[in-house]
Amino acid sequence: MRSLPLPLALTARLTPVVVLACAGWAMSSGPLTEKQDTAAAKDTQKTQSEKTSGPSSTAVSKTYAAAPAPCTSVAAKTVTALVPGAKTAGKEIPSTDTDLRRTCSWNALKGYDYRWLDVSFEITESDDAAQTSYKERTGEKSGGGAVPGLGDEAYSVVNLTTEDKQQTREGVVIARVSNALVVVNFNGSDFETKKAPSTDEINKGAIKAAKEVVAALLNGRKS
Repeated sequence: MRSLPLPLALTARLTPVVVLACAGWAMSSGPLTEKQDTAAAKDTQKTQSEKTSGPSSTAVSKTYAAAPAPCTSVAAKTVTALVPGAKTAGKEIPSTDTDLRRTCSWNALKGYDYRWLDVSFEITESDDAAQTSYKERTGEKSGGGAVPGLGDEAYSVVNLTTEDKQQTREGVVIARVSNALVVVNFNGSDFETKKAPSTDEINKGAIKAAKEVVAALLNGRKS
């Protein structure tokens, strides 16, 4: 068999390579690839758009992240005046989460007069959550009224209960400061007369304590 001239033989060997190369170029630059490139470009633009205009994942800023110490929120002289005979240091009530809720209590029986005071700090996730809780609680305690100038909003109510002919009068003050709630309970009984202290005494005592507790909360934020 006669061998082909070198140029012609080289051409015969290179022809399939050229054909495959052309086919490869056609596959890489044809309509299908253009569609894929266009789709990829759109996906990239969509991703960039979502990053720049998507919903914000920034956490809600909280004024108060943890409950302060409650037993130092009421002045010693106030404790002595409201709860005669009680230890002014108070007793903190155990809590399942002290960052979210802390309560301190004072109680004493002097002669036949019994008095009980407790104050609580409760921390919620946001101002809106605190507002919702405030409305729910004040809605459950009818017959009271607003306390002007105390926190962002505050409510006071006094109720009388009788058990086995013994009267007990309790005052409750609920105040909201940003995302924190302050709750004060103050009650009293006279075991000799079976009567309860006056509404005025209990209401004023609860509000006095609440003002000091709210002030302690505000001072803690500034410090």
